Amino acid sequence: YDGHCDLHVGITSSQGVVYNYDQEGVHRAGSGWEQCISIPLVQPDMWELLQQWDSLLEEFSLEEAWLPHRYEEQQHNCYTFALAFVNRVRQGRGRAALSKAEFTESFLLPRTREASRYLTLQQQLAHRDVYIVPLAEQEQ
Repeated sequence: YDGHCDLHVGITSSQGVVYNYDQEGVHRAGSGWEQCISIPLVQPDMWELLQQWDSLLEEFSLEEAWLPHRYEEQQHNCYTFALAFVNRVRQGRGRAALSKAEFTESFLLPRTREASRYLTLQQQLAHRDVYIVPLAEQEQ
């Protein structure tokens, strides 16, 4: 990723299936997302929510709002889909909905900054005569 194009966004089921929305509607993909940035949305101690996650995601993805003809590149897209699902879950738990700006600042920017630093370092090392050796387990 070079930072000059939009990223595609999806929500993952507990089984690793990525639900994502584009001009063709909602897709469920079991592969093709290997080069992604993963952003945890649920804490491990939220057992009750984790048990409902897949059914909530499936029901949400079948709503009329996510039909192909409703897609609009700037205002009703994959990001809208992901944020609307997150807000549905938050509201179901009695929490306030997040705006796009809040969601971006709280969830996306920290992970994308981290990934950007990693990619920059990797690209710099790739162009130098550097050999990286993994640490032995007891040194880590």
